[in-house]
Amino acid sequence: MSSTEETLGFTEPHDLPVPYMQRLRDYYLALGYGNPYRWAQYADVPFTPLQKSLAESRVGLITTAAPHKDGVGDQGPGAAYNAAAKFYQVYSESSSEDRFLGISHLGYDRKYSTAQDINSYFPLTALLNAVAQGRIGELSPRFYGTPTNRSQVTTIEQDCAELLRLLREDQADIAVIVPN
Repeated sequence: MSSTEETLGFTEPHDLPVPYMQRLRDYYLALGYGNPYRWAQYADVPFTPLQKSLAESRVGLITTAAPHKDGVGDQGPGAAYNAAAKFYQVYSESSSEDRFLGISHLGYDRKYSTAQDINSYFPLTALLNAVAQGRIGELSPRFYGTPTNRSQVTTIEQDCAELLRLLREDQADIAVIVPN
């Protein structure tokens, strides 16, 4: 690396991002889909500026983590991939209770992550602490789980519509989405 590159704070030439987007495209083609995976990419971002401060806002938590399913095998930290733990409908549960949620139904790098820290994929405790500190107004009475179906149409037309209905029902001003 040249001294100019070092002065500018560049990383080492070998320090490149993992080409996961190309990997996923190749993976979908290898599965027999007729075209590579295409991410939803909007020309106009469908977000709205906050109408009030975070300290005055009700926050809804959306996760792709799954509730425990009896009889379908290991779903805890360090569990191998477990497709039987998948869920296919949006769910909601009380934000006031601590509970098990797992990510064994998802494909993630199990060599470098054990899923030991639930806060890394379900930050309910951090949000409750933010409420206690006055950083956010309150947490919605429920959190919401959304499935990781691979169909963008199902996700947009079914799951997102249901999430929006639930968030409106709970009068959430903001949604924090934690994909796993």
